[in-house]
Amino acid sequence: MSTRPYGIICPITLACDQLEPRWTIPILTEMWSGSSRFSDIRRGVGNISSALLSKRLSEMRDKGLIDRIEDPATGHISYLRTDMSIALEPALNALAVWAQQYVAAEQSASENNLPALMFKLRRGIIKSALPARRVVVRFHFSDVDCQYDTYWLLVQPNKDVELCTSVPGFDVDLFVETTLTSMTRVLLARSTVAQECDQGHTFISGDAALARTANRWFPKSDYADVEGIAVA
Repeated sequence: MSTRPYGIICPITLACDQLEPRWTIPILTEMWSGSSRFSDIRRGVGNISSALLSKRLSEMRDKGLIDRIEDPATGHISYLRTDMSIALEPALNALAVWAQQYVAAEQSASENNLPALMFKLRRGIIKSALPARRVVVRFHFSDVDCQYDTYWLLVQPNKDVELCTSVPGFDVDLFVETTLTSMTRVLLARSTVAQECDQGHTFISGDAALARTANRWFPKSDYADVEGIAVA
């Protein structure tokens, strides 16, 4: 990584020196969302290799942006934001609001990573809006060419939501036939499940009550209520 500064007398460029190279801000954002383990950070960030993520985390540690903590009892390693990174939250929040308002919906929903999307969907499911019983939702994505184009979400009372890439062994309550672009629009609050179904981008079948209330239990973006959001 080059350490050559911009050479411009400006506080903003000083910030850029600290927040480059690529992936630094997405990593910090994922950690802001709660991820602290290497595997969770990688799943949440998306299109980044393990080798590159390891390199970026090392660089960010050298800059004072994160701490690396090893549990001597288990050997588990966690990455935590420092006060220096936490102080960036207002700036990152402002960037998110700006993107919701000025980055076109179709641009925001293009070229995304399916495993990362499903990781965020699993984490954001609103369990309180689901029945107090086991619920299995099957997602099939028709517009991706990868090893896994079908996922199962297993939601059970008093347990973390599970994300499976093979049949979990329970009857499926709801089938969702969709596309990566369609679900990305929903997760970014650029559209809703109902709108995607009305426009023919998503098809839902199975339990009628679960289908009818999908807009209630689907994850909601932290920036869904931004004024002037650029919707699809």
